[in-house]
Amino acid sequence: MTLAAFLAVAFLHLMAAISPGPAVLMAARTGVTEGLRTGFFLAAGIGIGGVIWAAAALFGLQLVFQAAPSLLWALKIGGAAYLIWMAWGMWRDADRPLDTTTAQSTPRSAGSAFRLGLFTNLANPKPAVLFSAIFIGTVPPGTALWVYAALLLVVFLNETIWNTLVARIFSLDRTRAAYISLKSIIDRTFGGLLALLGVKIAAT
Repeated sequence: MTLAAFLAVAFLHLMAAISPGPAVLMAARTGVTEGLRTGFFLAAGIGIGGVIWAAAALFGLQLVFQAAPSLLWALKIGGAAYLIWMAWGMWRDADRPLDTTTAQSTPRSAGSAFRLGLFTNLANPKPAVLFSAIFIGTVPPGTALWVYAALLLVVFLNETIWNTLVARIFSLDRTRAAYISLKSIIDRTFGGLLALLGVKIAAT
């Protein structure tokens, strides 16, 4: 695999990571409600989820999907249901005031944030298809194992660094103050967007 091909994969994945989706949406909401520390662990979970999908693509999951389309359909429906369930929770609690005395001091645990990020990314099987499309033209047969490892590391870093940055931006005092004043509207917007993304995953 040439250096140019490696850099092309890294750039294409970075653009995919930056594009708005369930992971970015969850990073933004976690940053504004629970702060940067929790947002970082969420981002790390998102990163590991990306690595899992990338590894699956490298080792032929797309071929499995082609041989058994019902498997991809089941994953899409299950992932969509998970995202819609989270969206309903946001919508349901939109009118509940944010306790400013404890929201930052008692955020969810690192493990809980990590699992939320992991499951949010795994709820969307489309990255496996995207990775397959990217890898088919850029990763030749017989590529060294260290190159595979380097590709997976790039995926992890792209996902983790970008979503940590999103959480950081939304954890700033000015952003948090705006959220508190508009909590009901913002939570319903987040919930609605997450539900729409879930429906899109199931329908396409």
